[in-house]
Amino acid sequence: MKKMLTLLLALAMVLSLAACGGGDKPADNAGDSAPADTSAPADTGSEDAGTEAPAFTTVEAGKLHMSTNAAFPPYEMTTDAGGFEGIDVEVAQAIAEKLGLELVVDDMGFDAALTAVQTGQSDIAMAGITVTEDRQQVMDFSDSYATGIQVVIVKEDSPIATLDDLSNAQMIGCQKATTGYIYCSDTPENGGYGEDHVTAYETGALAVMALVNGQVDAVVIDNEPAKSFVASNDGLKILDTEFAVEDYAIGLAKGNTALLEAVNTAMAELKADGTFQDIVDKYITAE
Repeated sequence: MKKMLTLLLALAMVLSLAACGGGDKPADNAGDSAPADTSAPADTGSEDAGTEAPAFTTVEAGKLHMSTNAAFPPYEMTTDAGGFEGIDVEVAQAIAEKLGLELVVDDMGFDAALTAVQTGQSDIAMAGITVTEDRQQVMDFSDSYATGIQVVIVKEDSPIATLDDLSNAQMIGCQKATTGYIYCSDTPENGGYGEDHVTAYETGALAVMALVNGQVDAVVIDNEPAKSFVASNDGLKILDTEFAVEDYAIGLAKGNTALLEAVNTAMAELKADGTFQDIVDKYITAE
């Protein structure tokens, strides 16, 4: 009786293993440790199992959370109806659609937007974010999708006419945690002006308002927002000389390789089919 029971158990185990093996298809090792809230299947539609992309997860199933600072026109800004618009917002929406997800825009301070992806509160961060060595230590970045140019805004009658004149400025305004602030607040030995000569503001708009009110002598900020701010405030101008040239990219949590690859693939497709350029042209007209 014991021999018969042993044979029956052995046969049951063989049949069970055959059913779990999935035929000749290789096992997906990534699936052993994937969280239960996988938001996209590993099968991307290809019939070739060898080209399947690894499954990725998002902080909320079925959704792509984007942290941003919606005070950075034309990349992200609020609408009169309380929604969000801009280059980054529309590009994120297009990426979400390609990934089969619903975009959720989480508006917060710029520094908080970077921290959100690091702490798992958002999936991606888009806010005209520049790739720097320090940021690469704590987060991963997508392929670059735009070139950012830092410029200097001054009053039209300002004695500051060149970048060299900035060293004579009593106070320079910048947005908190941005590369403009990082560069300007660095020591003179490293090309900066020192923390004592720089004031950080929560948004670029507040920095520009401080310039209008005479609280700072200049504002260092990205070119596209600078053009928008100057157009909205009489008596301001942008210096002809570029302060710095940088690459914008999408920030993600460190080590989230599957989502990073999915985002890069989606972005490449948007560039290839012209969608990305159409979005840019909608907000930035050729000069």
